[in-house]
Amino acid sequence: MNLIQKIAQCFSPAAFIHDTEENYQAIEKLIQEQEIGGLTFFHSRHSAAANFEKRAEVLDVSGTFEKMIGLINRYQAISKTPLLISIDGEYGLAMRIENTPQYPFAITLGAIKENAPALLEEVGYRMGLDMKKAGIHLNLAPCSDVNTNPNNPVIGYRSFGTDPQKVAEFSLEMYQGLEKAGIGACLKHFPGHGDTQTDSHLGLPVIQKTKEELKKEELLPFQYGIDHGVEMIMVGHLAAPALSGGKETAASISREIITDLLKTEMGFNGIVISDALNMKAVADLFPEAGQLEWEAFYAGNDILCFSDHVKEGISAISKNASEDEIETVFEKIWALKEKLGVFDFKKLAVPQFDWKSHSEHQSRLAKEYVSVISGKVNSAELKILAKEGKLSHQCFFGKNDTTFSKKLNQKYNLDLDKTSIDKAEKVIISVFVPSHKPLNQFGMDEETLAEIKRLAQAKSCILVHFGNPLALKHIGNLEAFEAVICGYQSFEEAQEVVSKFF
Repeated sequence: MNLIQKIAQCFSPAAFIHDTEENYQAIEKLIQEQEIGGLTFFHSRHSAAANFEKRAEVLDVSGTFEKMIGLINRYQAISKTPLLISIDGEYGLAMRIENTPQYPFAITLGAIKENAPALLEEVGYRMGLDMKKAGIHLNLAPCSDVNTNPNNPVIGYRSFGTDPQKVAEFSLEMYQGLEKAGIGACLKHFPGHGDTQTDSHLGLPVIQKTKEELKKEELLPFQYGIDHGVEMIMVGHLAAPALSGGKETAASISREIITDLLKTEMGFNGIVISDALNMKAVADLFPEAGQLEWEAFYAGNDILCFSDHVKEGISAISKNASEDEIETVFEKIWALKEKLGVFDFKKLAVPQFDWKSHSEHQSRLAKEYVSVISGKVNSAELKILAKEGKLSHQCFFGKNDTTFSKKLNQKYNLDLDKTSIDKAEKVIISVFVPSHKPLNQFGMDEETLAEIKRLAQAKSCILVHFGNPLALKHIGNLEAFEAVICGYQSFEEAQEVVSKFF
């Protein structure tokens, strides 16, 4: 390979599964003319990272999985060198592809109390096997961000929690599980995106902390990962002036942060991958095509993810980088491809998932993370009230016939949803949080929230919360409820586990 071809191995532009034939052909042109090293798959342009603020909550285009398999076959068939295929699947393929196995969010897994290390590794392992079947080599996950800012618009449910040591351990277990399945993984978003109030898809977040503060919190999970042999880290588009000589420069294009801090000071000698280079935090800074790609390469990134200017980026790097720098990066990427079996590509058939095994696994996990977070449920008392027609169930933001509702009705042998609230002495309130992201109060309208608060004041109520626990703050004073149970997810398996408390 010549130097230009070696530089091209650094590039992993976005490939959209639902797209136009013209755009599919544009990707083929990139593969054939630029000889790129890999592709990062996204569901569609509408749901891609750059449109994060408008992203669809429900992916509703059918046949996505089959289409992706077809595209991987199509693109690999014309690539001179097999492509490294990656996906951003923090909670499995389902983060990007509907009708594929979904695993709990990181915040949910963070609630596991017993036997967490083995359970986290198993989640990573199963997730990895799903991806391997689908022709994917690299999962751009897990998050090692510490969720220290409850108003963070972009991390939240993606973090394992607020304790740096726990985040360090849980993200490493997930990483190791993926690796055990033969899938590459990376810790992200270095130097830590947890304590920010700006979404880096839209602007540049700045962390105003001293280096010592950052070491104790943000940097700790990454240092822990490095000390335990992690081989890949993704650098985020966020500024930490204490780490970059006082400058508000995005870490992803800061040589001080990547080369001086991450590689030299923290001792990381693995592969550094950039966060998506189309994100507004950096994409708008360089009007000249190719300049951003060079800045990211010069800063110390080995793989450039979601570049919109591949040809110009290759040209800029070839003009500015030394032969030794290019050779070093190329050797790292080639070794990664060998390790992940990229060169052994064989045409894929559409795989089948073992949904029964997946459901059993989700039930095992739900038993560990579903929690009574305050008060207690007196099931004997509830049975008496139900018999007397004085127990009601009210569901908010969910469908009328939820698994939880059905299980309650079976248990008490009557339709609690139809019991009049006026006659009820006690009300079970189930809340199915519409969105896992905090925008617009997690998708909960003010009128319905006011109704829940009124009900909690008027009656003795038990709150059952299915969804992101960070949304609980919008439901008012939790002390107004006799008990609060957090189901974390709306999975059927989680609903079944919650119903057993009654």
